[in-house]
Amino acid sequence: MEHGLRGKAALVGGASRGIGRAIVRRLVAEGMQVLGVARGGCDVPGAIGLAADLRDPAAPAEAVARAVRDFGRLDLLVNSAGATQRGDFLALDDAAWMDGYAGKFFAAIRLTRAAWPHLRASQGSVVQIAGAGGRVASADFTIGGSVNAALMNLTKALADRGVQERVRVNCINPGSIRTDRLAGRIAAAMREHGLDETGAAEFLARSAGVARFGTPEEIAAAVAFLAGAEAGYIQGAILDVDGGWIRAV
Repeated sequence: MEHGLRGKAALVGGASRGIGRAIVRRLVAEGMQVLGVARGGCDVPGAIGLAADLRDPAAPAEAVARAVRDFGRLDLLVNSAGATQRGDFLALDDAAWMDGYAGKFFAAIRLTRAAWPHLRASQGSVVQIAGAGGRVASADFTIGGSVNAALMNLTKALADRGVQERVRVNCINPGSIRTDRLAGRIAAAMREHGLDETGAAEFLARSAGVARFGTPEEIAAAVAFLAGAEAGYIQGAILDVDGGWIRAV
């Protein structure tokens, strides 16, 4: 199912792997022109890749300028960059906190600030990829949880501005998604509990209270929906795509 995105232009941060790469693939399949930005670039067929570290304060503006130059317009920004370090709060130093916020929160701020005039001109949209950890606190996920919570608040604030300027801003909270990062947790569970890969994945899923882990493609499908015409009245939404993990109202 297409979502009315054909011929439009998107910029996706964090596009080299996992969720970001799946988003690029989905948007290309929807007929969009896509610039994928990541430190390792983006090799998705049909997309333009740009190797840039979005933690660099100058990189977001340069990425937006490249997208507008190559496509002549910008209709969608997806902020999917930034993995944060897990660990005990007392063991995480200032450098870990600064890196977590630089790679995810400040990268999103700077990309959105640079893209906003172009999105306003096209009456486009922003989709933030935050995370369920922003709504469910965990002692070993203090950096990621607080960054994701900040992104959710930023979404609401920008959506308020977007009402007047015709820019839609929404946020997706992925739960546990089958990415390289989750693969590491599955491998650890295999060693700790003497399980095979399938058994370890099922064990971790049950521990989280879900039937299974999600896929990057399921997050990408949610992005396509929120960016499309059917979601034209959705503004400032926080969409949990987590298999039922978050049970709070």
